[in-house]
Amino acid sequence: MTGISKSSVSKLCKDIDERVNSFLTRPLAGEWPYLWLDATYLKVRAAGRIVSVAAIIAVAVNTDGRREIIGLHIGPSEAEVFWSDFLKSLKARGLTGIKLVISDAHEGLKAAIVRVLGATWQRCRVHWTRNALAYVPKGRHTMVAAALRQAFQQPDHATARTALLHVADMMRVRWPKLADFIIDSEADVLAYMTFPSQHRTKLHSTNPLERLNKEVKRRADVVGIFPNEDSIVRLIGAVLLKANDDWQLQHRYMQIEGMAELNTGPGNDHLLDATPQAA
Repeated sequence: MTGISKSSVSKLCKDIDERVNSFLTRPLAGEWPYLWLDATYLKVRAAGRIVSVAAIIAVAVNTDGRREIIGLHIGPSEAEVFWSDFLKSLKARGLTGIKLVISDAHEGLKAAIVRVLGATWQRCRVHWTRNALAYVPKGRHTMVAAALRQAFQQPDHATARTALLHVADMMRVRWPKLADFIIDSEADVLAYMTFPSQHRTKLHSTNPLERLNKEVKRRADVVGIFPNEDSIVRLIGAVLLKANDDWQLQHRYMQIEGMAELNTGPGNDHLLDATPQAA
């Protein structure tokens, strides 16, 4: 734009900052059994250098089955203190009742989830599968992926675990590292199977955030390199605010019947069995 003064730009940014900050720090009422965390990596100038930072977006579903974007945090995603600080800030705003956290396998996150939230961790199944296929030649990806899918298509946690361990046994002769990977991570990638069946299609990965992340990346790509972290919060926060408003006009994201099962049905016993797996 031309013909706009610096004071007008400053006032515009201040207005945006106030609305975004109010949105990102709002109190969180009620209980939120499911929490998704996903990172988008952005370039920013810091101390004369261009560095990569993670913009962590937090989305949660409450016991009414409605989802909201509840937080944004900027920093190094590998550090446990980063995750702990973010989760503590969400708790300070009223986040409670978390039973399952779904995310990719970020260093330090798993320990922070157990320590701060006392919740079970679900490792994103999509990313887990990609990690598993990295242990086999590209020409064998289709075959191995099909074998893994068979395990995920089982009706309950016990049969899914048995099927996945059977896949590990079959693969051990040719690809022992793949077998070890499966055995070491089966509890994390199958955690969602201990939760209500009505919810499982949305609990096994961070895919429910894919559309949101694409919009964030589309806006961020226009900027390229952000001048500072405040500018990231301003732009990405505004995108999240708009998306959250749109979500409130939509139908429930999850069936409310499954929410009742979390506290009163057999699913509650499954959760007690699942929690030690995340430790």
